[in-house]
Amino acid sequence: MVSKGRLSGESFDRSGMGRNRWVDLKGPPQYAIERDHLTSCYMNRDSTPYVLKRSPDQGPASVLSLNYAAALNAQQLAAVTAGEGPALVIAGAGSGKTRTLVYRVAYLIDSGIDPSHILLLTFTRKSSQEMLDRAGELIGVRSERVRGGTFHSVANMLLRRYGRSIGLEPGFTILDRGDAEDLIALVRVQLGLNEKDKRFPRKGTIAEMFSKSENTLRPLDEIVVEEFNHFADHLEALGQLQQGYQASKRQRQLVDYDDLLVLLRRLLMEDAAIRRTISSLYRYILVDEYQDTNRLQADVIRHLAFTHRNVMVVGDDSQSIYAFRGATFKNIMEFPSLFPGTTIYKLEENYRSTQPILNLANAIIDVATEKYTKRLFTRKLDGPLPTLVEAAGENAQSRFIAQKILELREEGVPLSEMAVLFRSSFHSFDLEIELSRHGLPFIKRGGVKFIETAHVKDLLAHLRVVANPLDLVSWHRVLMLIEGVGPKKAQDVMAALVKSDNPYRALSEMPGRTGKGLKNLALTLESLAGEEALRPAHLVSQIYEYYLPIFKEQYDDYPKRARDLDHLQTIAERYQELEAFLSDLALEPPDGSAAGNEAPDRDDERLVLSTIHSAKGLEWQCVFVMWVVDGRFPSVYAFGEDEELEEERRLFYVAVTRAKRYLYLTYPINVFDRGSGMVLSNPSRFLDPVSPALLDQLTLMEEGGRPDWYARDNHEM
Repeated sequence: MVSKGRLSGESFDRSGMGRNRWVDLKGPPQYAIERDHLTSCYMNRDSTPYVLKRSPDQGPASVLSLNYAAALNAQQLAAVTAGEGPALVIAGAGSGKTRTLVYRVAYLIDSGIDPSHILLLTFTRKSSQEMLDRAGELIGVRSERVRGGTFHSVANMLLRRYGRSIGLEPGFTILDRGDAEDLIALVRVQLGLNEKDKRFPRKGTIAEMFSKSENTLRPLDEIVVEEFNHFADHLEALGQLQQGYQASKRQRQLVDYDDLLVLLRRLLMEDAAIRRTISSLYRYILVDEYQDTNRLQADVIRHLAFTHRNVMVVGDDSQSIYAFRGATFKNIMEFPSLFPGTTIYKLEENYRSTQPILNLANAIIDVATEKYTKRLFTRKLDGPLPTLVEAAGENAQSRFIAQKILELREEGVPLSEMAVLFRSSFHSFDLEIELSRHGLPFIKRGGVKFIETAHVKDLLAHLRVVANPLDLVSWHRVLMLIEGVGPKKAQDVMAALVKSDNPYRALSEMPGRTGKGLKNLALTLESLAGEEALRPAHLVSQIYEYYLPIFKEQYDDYPKRARDLDHLQTIAERYQELEAFLSDLALEPPDGSAAGNEAPDRDDERLVLSTIHSAKGLEWQCVFVMWVVDGRFPSVYAFGEDEELEEERRLFYVAVTRAKRYLYLTYPINVFDRGSGMVLSNPSRFLDPVSPALLDQLTLMEEGGRPDWYARDNHEM
């Protein structure tokens, strides 16, 4: 007999997998059992079957229009045809994550679910639109009724519809980042915080502090102490400013980017009726790249699923690498606890890389302290082993990469199918110079080129003035760094310098309140100009000493930027002459192809240089991962923090899994790291658990049999 309003029986299984289901008669109308899909239903052995008619709002009975089993592998099919309730899809690198989501949308619609009840959340509008377009190609125009978009766009829509419940009018204005910073500056003036004796953070830095606090659901003082400790003296004032900023927005019906999620969460928490309404509207929630969500986003998802818990999140714990943006690895690990009864699906078949590359990737991530265990495999069994390359210095590393790129190109691998990946943007500075020497065109992602960073340009401008006192462009940049010097004053000073036969003396004799700053500059430059025999490394060191107070005043994030200047010092040590040093740094990648006799259709090829963070989701035939030396990858700054070290391990895993066929891991030895005072020589600790059988190993030698450290510092190739 049936009790408590439940009907037992075997429902027709659309996937053909013979799955038994229980159907709850108390549920919403769309769950009613369909006439065409009910094979038999018995109240008891002697009872008469009673057929439930299809609900009117469901439209005509649905028959699956696609052969899902033919289009998907077994793991993908299981996720796509999952039943009701929470589901976690662990999608390994290159395993067809997007394809699985697209087919899941199609399957839900194909199974009779009203498309308007499906919500697809992604991190970019482009990705959601592409998924829905692909679903439309499979299932037709019905997919157009699916609500797809970013977390913030969906929040904007819901707040305009329901925001009055928390005092937010539908016509609220959204502030972009620049507007938000300007409002912070205005409130700061109103509170009198612009008159503090000690240096106060700039508006952009303050906006970053506020944003991190909101997205991680952590107090502002924790954020400041942990990530902006040099401003810890201003905790009380920053707290006042945050309160004033929030009050000012409320008064003016203004909402910044972070507020969209903050206010949606508040709406869902405070108004039970609206929470139920919204949750009932979106009865099937799909979330892409769940490992990249922050605490705020995870909490919003939990409230959106309040009435049904039909949430499917897709992601890869091994590719959670954006903690610096506020994302937390804990979200994907704790999803089954947040949603009890979660079914976990794993996508492990890789369609990108060869098995030798996947063997290395599996070995790297196997020792992670916290993970969902998975083993990537592929049908591409053959391929060269990944290669670990030891170089006796940074420049030897750069020369190897450039030389190997030229060889691979001759073998038919296009430049556009090759990439060089690195942990931090400054790691590629020396390589950029080397590639320019070889005429290899490249584009750089995830950071600006070496000489385009503002602080490096500042220091180089001082060097250029030493090398050429008539360089008015560099003079202008140097002068504008001095307190009290504006554009007009700089023009007046430069006019006086041009007329003088001794520009340093003219500079030191300039009248006015800026005289002291100009005199200090004159003394520094004159002392260096008289030491023509000094090597560039000494000149960089001396100018850095003068520039340091200015540097700290100019940039709120100077502790991070200081690493770039340390690296500039390292590059300078390889040069004997200032002119050669400055000339090499000024080289720009050529517009043409690397070889003049190549076919015209290859002229637009560009090698990709990229931080690993910016390379996530991309792939190339050949990948070089450089600076795989302990202390740089992982960074020495991560040694003492287990969570940071584990994120670095995941970052390494992401780098390795970008390669389709060729993978080179390069590391220099005997490198002095100025920040830590250590000499770096060992390959990354992430390779310690890797069996030697999984890697080819090369030690670079100079032509003629000499070890590569024998090469001269500068131009010997």
